[in-house]
Amino acid sequence: VHGLLTGPTGSGKSVIAKLIHDNGTRRSSPFVELNCANLSAELIENELFGAISGAHSTAHKPISGKIKAAEGGTLFLDEIAELPLESQAKLLQLLQTRHYFPLGSNKPVPADIRLISATNTALEDAMSDGRFREDLFYRLQVLPIELPSLAKRKEDLPILASALVERACRQHGI
Repeated sequence: VHGLLTGPTGSGKSVIAKLIHDNGTRRSSPFVELNCANLSAELIENELFGAISGAHSTAHKPISGKIKAAEGGTLFLDEIAELPLESQAKLLQLLQTRHYFPLGSNKPVPADIRLISATNTALEDAMSDGRFREDLFYRLQVLPIELPSLAKRKEDLPILASALVERACRQHGI
């Protein structure tokens, strides 16, 4: 089952994605994260799908992508709204067929992954503007989870503060 986590920056989407992985049947398999906003359009497909040797100027040897790294486990795509349209089409193909093509390859590679994606962007607006594929949106939101901002979850602040203080104390030997 694929999930789509939505909510403002800082609402804990990546924490929830990891919790879903850690409490599911794939918990003993890899949890691989990729922030789609941190990579250029040229690099995103290389990082996501990998590449065969010679596929581009820096592919001197085969490159394993995040999909292969997440095999049997969970791939978490943060900031999914930043994924270029061409890459969205390839991701949709993966979700529909459970196969993908590394860059430069004409041979499909099977993939067994759970995909969890997250965004702070209103994907409905992005679809209206032609920046996000409607068919991909419906494939992603099989399990939609909307997270409210921390400002709307004031009861979480003492627990969060305590955890942060504990972490800081451990890191600094206090």
